[in-house]
Amino acid sequence: MNMSRIDLNLLVYFDVLLRELNVTRAADQLGISQPAMSNGLKRLRILFDDPLLIRTSKGMTPTERASELKPVIRELLIGLEKAVQPKAEFNARESEQVFRMMASDYAESTLIPLLIARLRNEAPKVILDIMTPSDVNFADVEQGRVDMAINRFDEIPQSFHQKVLWKDTFSCLINRNNPVLKDFNLKNYLKSHHVWVSKTGMGVGVGMDPDDVQRLGWVDEALARIDAKRRITVFTRNYQAASSLAERQDLIATVPSKMARLQQDNPRVSIVTPPFDIPPIELTMAWSPLLQHNPAHRWMRELITETARIIDRF
Repeated sequence: MNMSRIDLNLLVYFDVLLRELNVTRAADQLGISQPAMSNGLKRLRILFDDPLLIRTSKGMTPTERASELKPVIRELLIGLEKAVQPKAEFNARESEQVFRMMASDYAESTLIPLLIARLRNEAPKVILDIMTPSDVNFADVEQGRVDMAINRFDEIPQSFHQKVLWKDTFSCLINRNNPVLKDFNLKNYLKSHHVWVSKTGMGVGVGMDPDDVQRLGWVDEALARIDAKRRITVFTRNYQAASSLAERQDLIATVPSKMARLQQDNPRVSIVTPPFDIPPIELTMAWSPLLQHNPAHRWMRELITETARIIDRF
């Protein structure tokens, strides 16, 4: 066998699959999608010319070949992990490392402030370099030039590791003097003027078409399902701008609830529930397999996850 053909990630997949004996649980363990794990199993079967796992009445059962390979691959992975580990563990309090992360405007407004506050206490010398989605692309993340991407993704490359930080509903920001508040129903919602905020994908953005419902995102897709359409007057890519417009104008901004709650002490704005159902969204953190076992990166991921858990309680 030509060793250059072997993808080391496949050996990691094999190790977890033989431990979990379940494709879905193995995918969850590695932070990848179930289709990505299924594809990995398919490639493993080709690599070893063996079914490896067979579905029986008792569930997934290893073949004789898989049982023979299990301790060999486990020992190999342990050796590789030791080889790539730095000599010293990550010292957060003394580290001056720069962490480069792509964060959407939504993530930067809701997650990052508390994260920075925690860094001041736990790692005062660490530096954050926060980039917008238009600054980077998936290749930058995959190659480790960007430590992690925190956003709401329609799709993520299958090789990426990922973790859902929280799920969020939607709320409407409306000027307290807007007469629509006297009878805030679907009919009056649709008659009002609206500010639209981009769902912010990766890469350079393009202009919006008010008639392209699929590209308009979650709010307008939810309206389309009930055969309704709102009147969008302003398109913006910035939630702070949308919040400011809702405060000062007769515009309604329908935004994620955690974003809306940043305005809860603003006397000029009311926060109300939309008069129709909008499916919740997920804020996800994604990173390259190249950084999965890096101690500094692992520490930062854990800190972000803990910070998100605190925010999600409110």
